[in-house]
Amino acid sequence: MGKITGFMEFQRQEEDHLDPAQRVKNYKEFTLTLSDAQAKLQGARCMDCGIPFCNTGCPVNNQIPDWNDLVYHGNYRAAIDNLHSTNNFPEFTGRICPAPCEAACTLNINSEAVGIKSIERKIIDAAWEHGWVVPQPAAVKTGKKVAIIGSGPAGLAAAQQLARAGHDVTVFEKSDRIGGLLRYGIPDFKMEKVHIDRRIEQMQAEGVTFRTSVLIGKDFPASVSNMARETIFPEDLNGEFDAIVLAGGAEQPRDLPVPGRELKGVHFAMDFLPQQNRANAGDKVKEQIKATGKNVVVIGGGDTGSDCVGTSNRHGAASITQFELMPQPPGEENKPLVWPYWPTRLRTSSSHEEGCERDWAVATKRFEGKNGKVEKLIACRVEWKDGKMAEVPGSEFEMKADLVLLAMGFVSPVQQVLDAFGVQKDARGNARAATDGEHAYQTSAPKVFAAGDIRRGQSLVVWAIREGRQCARAVDEFLMGSSVLPR
Repeated sequence: MGKITGFMEFQRQEEDHLDPAQRVKNYKEFTLTLSDAQAKLQGARCMDCGIPFCNTGCPVNNQIPDWNDLVYHGNYRAAIDNLHSTNNFPEFTGRICPAPCEAACTLNINSEAVGIKSIERKIIDAAWEHGWVVPQPAAVKTGKKVAIIGSGPAGLAAAQQLARAGHDVTVFEKSDRIGGLLRYGIPDFKMEKVHIDRRIEQMQAEGVTFRTSVLIGKDFPASVSNMARETIFPEDLNGEFDAIVLAGGAEQPRDLPVPGRELKGVHFAMDFLPQQNRANAGDKVKEQIKATGKNVVVIGGGDTGSDCVGTSNRHGAASITQFELMPQPPGEENKPLVWPYWPTRLRTSSSHEEGCERDWAVATKRFEGKNGKVEKLIACRVEWKDGKMAEVPGSEFEMKADLVLLAMGFVSPVQQVLDAFGVQKDARGNARAATDGEHAYQTSAPKVFAAGDIRRGQSLVVWAIREGRQCARAVDEFLMGSSVLPR
């Protein structure tokens, strides 16, 4: 490495952030990219450990020590080429990936991990600034046509790889804009949508066709079918395309079936968050769910719940409380026990820093209100023994709640799509498809493949990109008999 003793000389450098009081006034990104000097020192900390566990901790197997060294030497042009060889969209992962690579960093055993995610963001931001991200159209067209259903990270990664292999690729999206949950699930203050838009422009120049407001399948509920201008049935796609990739997300939210669930003011997080993204894009949102001046309770302690907290802060909520069913995790993990795997420990997000009360081991028993509108929730403390939950006697309490946001994760993809194609499903309602072997990513339906959350269930953006890339290679092999695409 460029600085053999760097890991002993330099401390981890976190990215700078705008002050919470300043950043909650708008929906723009507030994390500041590392300076050249900061990135150089952070790259110097990569310790030439011999066996870089960060590579395998990263689902797309980024060659992290290589581009850390290139950044240390200021060679950003070579760094972005290396980074793009494994990751189509490092501007996405450099902003919203939780960085399992850092948990696996060898330096993390007894010190602080290298700031891998911040270096990744620095590389791609420099690449866009210098005009190094350009279309890479295929030199030769194959004449084969591929349909991609879903334009999230898995669908976009598969589409870009297949287009570069020479296939004619069409991406179908049920929403009015491309991006899937990147567009309408991730708040703009975590990732502004310009990062999606310029990738779309690149992919269009590479030959990818995008069709929005199109539903693929049948028997959708009115809430879904009203989103689209057009519905296409699987048999139509089968007749037009040589291969089909199902790349939708795991969009079915986990509900909370307790008394009072029907009260006005109790909403799924994914009814709340997309509305604000649409408003930020200039759309007029009818009857937008707003937290302004309200006592907000967010049920669910994960990233989606945190996004609800950040959005509610920007709305100007009177108070925000976030409940989590599981016990409060430890402040620090037992590194010798869990390294190099993703640890369970207390994580405080930027949204929490902006203002939020957090409580753990809390179960909601019911909602109460007047005139059909929620006014409070009744909850209790719970304890966990041998993996089973039990109410703590005498622990019931109530809390004012004008707006309740359910952010308890997602249970499965939209079943109507899988049913329409006749795809076999696993026990959790995901598309059944193996990730390796002769029929990698192929479903039980002829020439139909599946990748991302629709196959593996709710997961990370970096896993979606990995599966999209691997699925693209499998499709290319299916169509051509062999493939030069990386896996």
